[in-house]
Amino acid sequence: MRVFVDGKEIELPAGSQLADALNRAAAYPLEGAIVGVVKGRGEKSRQTNSYWLNTSKGKLRIELSEGDLQKVWHENIDKIPGLSARWATADGAAFGPFAADMPFDRQAREYNRWEILLGAAGFEAEDTHLIFVRRRHTAAYGTSKEGGILAHVVGGKNTLDRLETGDKILSIEPIVEWQDITEKLATRDMAMPLEEGMEIFTKVEAELIEDAPAGAEFFLSLTRGGTFNVDSVSSSYISSDRLLTVPVAFEHREPRLEGLVTVRTTGRGLGRVFIYKKDRTSNPAHSAVAKITSGMDMIKLAGPGQLITVNVKPDRIMLLGSKLDDAIAQMQKRGIDVEVKGHTGEDAVVVGQDPAQTMSILKNKKVLITSIPSSRLVAVELDDSLAPKTLDYFRHVTGLKERPVGPLPVFFVYENTLLFKPEIDATSFKELLPENKPTGPVPAGSIAVSNTISKRIGLVGVKLKEDKRYGPSGEKFEATNLIGRVLEPEKLKDVCEGETIYIMEAR
Repeated sequence: MRVFVDGKEIELPAGSQLADALNRAAAYPLEGAIVGVVKGRGEKSRQTNSYWLNTSKGKLRIELSEGDLQKVWHENIDKIPGLSARWATADGAAFGPFAADMPFDRQAREYNRWEILLGAAGFEAEDTHLIFVRRRHTAAYGTSKEGGILAHVVGGKNTLDRLETGDKILSIEPIVEWQDITEKLATRDMAMPLEEGMEIFTKVEAELIEDAPAGAEFFLSLTRGGTFNVDSVSSSYISSDRLLTVPVAFEHREPRLEGLVTVRTTGRGLGRVFIYKKDRTSNPAHSAVAKITSGMDMIKLAGPGQLITVNVKPDRIMLLGSKLDDAIAQMQKRGIDVEVKGHTGEDAVVVGQDPAQTMSILKNKKVLITSIPSSRLVAVELDDSLAPKTLDYFRHVTGLKERPVGPLPVFFVYENTLLFKPEIDATSFKELLPENKPTGPVPAGSIAVSNTISKRIGLVGVKLKEDKRYGPSGEKFEATNLIGRVLEPEKLKDVCEGETIYIMEAR
């Protein structure tokens, strides 16, 4: 029988299972990730009362109001493309003229922002105009007795404020919604029997947007394990909260068309990453960072809590944690000039790169690397099952959510305790309630964060020797949240106040 794996046609004997198809195609989803299976495709269309108006300043999405004016719209829709803005004021903008068969009166009425009217200039039907209301005001536009409200602007609203006299409506596109009647499923059952013509998807491929280097790097951070974790699903998008609350700059705005990847850059949901399944208008809180180039079926069938294998192009340039010699060789292979600042001995490891963003490095064709002796890069083991909220704070303030290496400035050293004050202050919005408190002697090498019971909330500490009374951050046990352990405590024995060590999470 014939099946398709990521678009590639595969011939298999009858009775084959999903694993057989994946092996034949050499397609291997990452551990825990779903495989999408489509059996029989189909859609049926549904006409809507929504339209895109393409103007010389951008797109407007309008939705017709219920009433008799819908008939007038449908009778005259072919006359509207090519109309120019005859006037544009703070109150509104009027496109025309065209002749319409409808009654008008001379009464002044109050109109609200986003309303679209049919009005007759000079109260002549041959001089009908399409009037877009920009602000609440009262006027006599020669509308019908019912008020003349034809529609409302529901998308592309920023375009309305930019319209000027002489701008044109270039074209009109009716918006058709499609109801998907495709039989499809997401599975991890490698023994699932296959049928003739089945389509199998193992991955999603995405291409970064060059004009959004910071946002592109944010998406690379989110998918650095090769997967997209689906936290929520709606009819128009899937989203991931893995970097929720992590700030990112707004860089690039465009309509949120199917396959666009955006990150929310302000307000509630800061750091949430969206992949769109249906077209939506642009939004000033959403910065576009990438576009899905293949595998949209995976996006459309994924559910909450599932993992999707993702390949992002271009490949990320992340040198942090690498040996200096390896990092230089990697950059030379990609034709990128390297400048090194810091330690250059045989034991040198990379802890910084400038620019930090992959797209900026590729554009400039050069990078500045900061390196230190490996004795100041410490491996740590963190346990999410015991202190998930505290670890969310810890990874945020050290940058480990986005990068493999993070800084920890040494705040205080005494006896067998090291205290670190993170560079990022997140105690105002990260929860640090008591979690995973010690119940007995604290082993040497333990790492902890001071919780809300402590006056020094958010302070990070490491204990170099076993302690029966105090936690790693120097607090009593009730003020201590244990998060993991240092795998190389010997590297911390000669640490001094004021210096910065770097940590790398062992995975």
